[in-house]
Amino acid sequence: MPNTRRSIDSFGPGVVGLNPMFARPGEATELARFSIPDDESLPETAYQIVHDEVALDGNARLNLATFVGTWMDSHAEKLFAETFDKNLIDKDEYQATDVIETRCRTILADLWHAPEPRNAVGTSTIGSSEACMLGGLALKRRWQHARRSAGQSTDRPNLVMSSAVQVCWKKFCNYWDVEARTVPISEERRVLDGHDLRSYVDENTIGVVALLGVTYTGMYEPVEQIAAALDDIQAATGWDIPIHVDGATGAFIAPFIQPDLVWDFRVGRVASINASGHKYGLVYPGLGWIVWRDQAALPDDLRFRVAYLGGDIPTVGLSFTRPGSHVLLQYYLFLRLGRDGFRRVQQATHDVAQYLSREIAAMPQFELWSDGSDIPVLTWHLRKGPSWNWNLYHLSDRLRMKGWKVPTYPMPEDLTDLTVQRIVVRNGLSRDLAGVFIADLHAEVAFLESLTVPITTLGQRPGFHH
Repeated sequence: MPNTRRSIDSFGPGVVGLNPMFARPGEATELARFSIPDDESLPETAYQIVHDEVALDGNARLNLATFVGTWMDSHAEKLFAETFDKNLIDKDEYQATDVIETRCRTILADLWHAPEPRNAVGTSTIGSSEACMLGGLALKRRWQHARRSAGQSTDRPNLVMSSAVQVCWKKFCNYWDVEARTVPISEERRVLDGHDLRSYVDENTIGVVALLGVTYTGMYEPVEQIAAALDDIQAATGWDIPIHVDGATGAFIAPFIQPDLVWDFRVGRVASINASGHKYGLVYPGLGWIVWRDQAALPDDLRFRVAYLGGDIPTVGLSFTRPGSHVLLQYYLFLRLGRDGFRRVQQATHDVAQYLSREIAAMPQFELWSDGSDIPVLTWHLRKGPSWNWNLYHLSDRLRMKGWKVPTYPMPEDLTDLTVQRIVVRNGLSRDLAGVFIADLHAEVAFLESLTVPITTLGQRPGFHH
């Protein structure tokens, strides 16, 4: 498929031409596109220009690629509009917002079974990527302190993870000089499960990342099983290696619809957990969370105090100024839905994922790789054996003509010859809308099956998959 991302040059010349229907008397009829215009415009004019440009964006309801929430109710939108000017870092000025952030992270510590939720430490972040960075930094710093106390070198830290991790973990290792040791997934072992972990860890391992919801496939990695393997390694070597659970998606799913799954602070080796408030936390884009098991899990030298905002303010995070509105929206949802409401919302998305899995598995062209039984995400590939005149990239292109965005991408290292498609079921993809998708899928597959010669593969590229 050709690369369909618009380049900056594709938006025309260096000026924006105004439609005479909304040009106001006395205003210029053209505005500079790549520099600040010389003169002012009326707010109505500037609004219309921006409004019309973003009309080119896709329909969020039909975007089956992204995990990020795209809908909140009218009361949440009202609250958002009333609070988007709050700077979360200014705890002296916005003390009530700070108190609510503390409540939210305590609620999460309780939800994730911290030994003493009131004593757990954590913070909101811009998203899960920042939360992962903080979790990785805490692992590295704790390892460094322990090594220095023992008079040992801190030169070569490493972090062990699945080859299917989200790109933020590769960024962490790159930015903070940590060797990324990736355990490849395979047809036989589709997640990191502790098998042969001894070949990847050593005395310089700062931790193991366990994914509660693999980005590529939606599958859970068995945290208890990974911890048991690390217990055996410690018994043989003395290496006490902690776990960080990347629960960007699953940490807001498992507690509600898989409550008996043990993956969180009930596992003694779990030092920290992150989650995306803007994914299955159901908040608009811009919110993540990280919670550490207890005060000892976050080294003191990663905490800072600043006095130049009017008070002595403790802060943890890579960013500084952050919007407080998203935290207030998370608290609104905790109050609005409660445990039972969250359970019903997450169960509804899970049920839709199971419906889609059954329908797609019944199609002779496809074979499921994951069926949405963990987080509500399913993946499939073309059935092996037949010679196809088309591939999944062609199908993505056909579905996009109907408005659906379904990503197609190769699997990670050692499985790159396997190409899959993925659907993320989010709040808002109803059973009825899923039925419309299945009808469109059947129609486009039928069209592709009617072809008598292969379609060219020139210019094909992976779709968005993170």
